[in-house]
Amino acid sequence: MAKLVIVESPSKIKSVKKYLGSGYEVMASKGHIRDLPKSKLGIDIENNYEPSYINMSNKKDLINELKDAAKKADFVYLATDPDREGEAISWHLANILNIPLDEKSRVCFNEITKTGVKNGMEHPRAIDLSLVDAQQARRVLDRIVGYKLSPFLWKKVKSGLSAGRVQSVALRMIVDREREIEDFKSEEYWSIDAALKKERKGFKAKFFGINGKKLDIKSEEEVLSLTEKLKKEKYTVGEVKESNKKRQPSAPFTTSTLQQEAARKLGFTGQRTMRIAQQLYEGIDIEGMGATGLITYMRTDSLRISEEARAAANKLIAEKFGENYLTEKPRYFKSKSSAQDAHEAIRPTLCELKPDDIKNNLTAEQYKLYKLIWSRFIASLMHEQINTVVSVNINAGEYLFKASQSKVKFDGFSILYEEGKDVEEEKKGSALPALKEGDELTLTELLPEQHFTQPPARYNEATLIKSLDENGIGRPSTYAPILANILNKNYIERENKAFKPTNLGIVVVDLLKQYFAKIVDIKFTANMEKDLDTIEEGKLVWQKPVDDFYKSFEKKLKSAEAEMEGKRVKIPVEESDEICELCGRKMVVKTGKFGKFLACPGYPECKNTKPLPENEIKEPCPKCGGKLISRISKKGKRFYGCSNYPNCDFAAPSLPTGEICPVCGGFILKGVRGRNYCINSECPTRIKAALKTKDKAKETKTAKTAKGAKGAKTAKTSKPKSAAK
Repeated sequence: MAKLVIVESPSKIKSVKKYLGSGYEVMASKGHIRDLPKSKLGIDIENNYEPSYINMSNKKDLINELKDAAKKADFVYLATDPDREGEAISWHLANILNIPLDEKSRVCFNEITKTGVKNGMEHPRAIDLSLVDAQQARRVLDRIVGYKLSPFLWKKVKSGLSAGRVQSVALRMIVDREREIEDFKSEEYWSIDAALKKERKGFKAKFFGINGKKLDIKSEEEVLSLTEKLKKEKYTVGEVKESNKKRQPSAPFTTSTLQQEAARKLGFTGQRTMRIAQQLYEGIDIEGMGATGLITYMRTDSLRISEEARAAANKLIAEKFGENYLTEKPRYFKSKSSAQDAHEAIRPTLCELKPDDIKNNLTAEQYKLYKLIWSRFIASLMHEQINTVVSVNINAGEYLFKASQSKVKFDGFSILYEEGKDVEEEKKGSALPALKEGDELTLTELLPEQHFTQPPARYNEATLIKSLDENGIGRPSTYAPILANILNKNYIERENKAFKPTNLGIVVVDLLKQYFAKIVDIKFTANMEKDLDTIEEGKLVWQKPVDDFYKSFEKKLKSAEAEMEGKRVKIPVEESDEICELCGRKMVVKTGKFGKFLACPGYPECKNTKPLPENEIKEPCPKCGGKLISRISKKGKRFYGCSNYPNCDFAAPSLPTGEICPVCGGFILKGVRGRNYCINSECPTRIKAALKTKDKAKETKTAKTAKGAKGAKTAKTSKPKSAAK
């Protein structure tokens, strides 16, 4: 029989099979096939922390299929993802399929392309047990914390809570930031701009100080006194400096920076970014090429790129932008010291596949993310941006003003890509007239402005991932699940795209800080990550850090349980101005599976509940005439449901228009750009609209293909310019 190749994801099968050709059978493990049991701890503490793995019940049929295929195969290759988790899955597969651990059966595909698959198959190796040990240490640590600390929270705070070794630190960071904001004391300060004129050309200069030293203006009295003096002074141009400043492009993406930039520019959550990146890595059907992996492996913290990729990018830059957009010498980016250099940075596998050329083969979100990755990588190898900066000192007696202007001399990489910013940068100075030292200026107006220092901003998706990465908390594959977990557990909530801790989240963090300081300590958690890296390097036995952690943790747990015997922490409630019409109490804000609502604090005597006023919609329920409520589903998507639920089951993804579908009698819902649609997915109008959209896309694709063919034909038949002459 053919050789068997086992990949991790079913969506890879088609792509990998295409490159391997005949003589190979490709199957997928669909992620992990063995895990610790859910019903118990599954770790033998007394026996050197030996994990008790069991076959996953939902993978029973798949395991049997893999066993049958392995028996019939001439050889089995384990081609799971090229990281710790993938190595562990291969180890579990080897154990189930009776593959010797020293057999060279492990292959890694850093990209799902012909080159990537060929390189992987040409360099099989034995399973890396140090990688497996690092994953196993993480799994055991997380299981100990989750299965021993979570029940403590159930008993002392609220049932259904969970505590995680890394998620608790992320939650602590959000809570600490909220307290920084609450404790922040704003301070007043003033700035003064001078509106100046040379002949007829005006510009502005900023007040700097006195006798060349910076002067901070703290009050209105100071600014009024100062402006009176400044009005009497003579304004002349002092030192004028002109220089060229180079601005370097950002490095290609790592997992962390990809999630940050996708959050800033596309509004994607970390989970959404990684889901789409996985699709691009595993393979997309490209017209004329078939299933093709479009990006390299997306879980990496390395900035290394292959010389082949560099050469391909340089060729494209020269052809698309011109030779002057190439760097004078190759640019190399340095990875941080803790980076694992097993993979390259995230980059397109084929630079020549420009985003707009394959747009019709991608979904809207795939196109956006691929364009982001492609543009960032190409720009990272392009020439610097060169800016001409003019800095001018303006003398007003003993006082000094400064003005500056920056002009782009050569756009370089910025013609293609600009990195998003977490904080809005201060605007550059206004355009300056031609100035030289000694020029006399006319003061038109002094413009004092009051300011107040601002508290630190709340973390958002991008800034929290950045902070976790900088502090060494978690690893590339864990950022997205961490955020999803603390959001789903209602420890935090989103407010204007930023994370705000709930009362529940604050209570949990305070309890953990009091009794389990190490669990929420940033440095301790970062050092634990370093230990896992040391295990991966084969320099540390995995049980050692687990044992060190467990002995201390177990003592803390027993102490906390004894100290809190018979006690329970009360979660503060958010009181509203709404009065319960049944009993007269002030209603409180509670959170349910569909988001926040108002409830009477007299429960169970009074069970009155109602929606928050801001969630009520003016349009009535088209089914019963009741009030419509804006709600959030478990997946985080907004929908509109009737307040009379469960007596009325109306629910829709968008607002009803009040009209009835003339074809099927269903309710018409508001669509984007005025394209309203029927609520009934089986309605002929919906089916017809879908077919029309599909046909239109097909026509566009056909037209592009025809245009390309016509262009190719013209290129073949037209004479070179030199021949025409």
